[in-house]
Amino acid sequence: MFEPGDPVSSFTGNIGFVLSEEQLRQVREMFREGNRPGRFFAPGCCQNPDYITQVPVFFEDRTYDVMRAMNLRKRSDLPEERLRELKEKLSAGT
Repeated sequence: MFEPGDPVSSFTGNIGFVLSEEQLRQVREMFREGNRPGRFFAPGCCQNPDYITQVPVFFEDRTYDVMRAMNLRKRSDLPEERLRELKEKLSAGT
């Protein structure tokens, strides 16, 4: 299970962190969807992610996606500076 704030990477190597439901609502208004491989894409899905199969993630390129959990890996090895920069990108847009 993923938790908001967890650093993650997609199976294609994109780095991001898991969003809370509140952050996801804000991000949807301010940033574009990334449409990455491994995302949920059915119309109307993902309004209330469960963090088990549907995981909302904000990525370094200032996009977001609700990803399938099987396409993500938790990353405890990311440098703090990189995570801080990622969170600054999020706060700059919201």
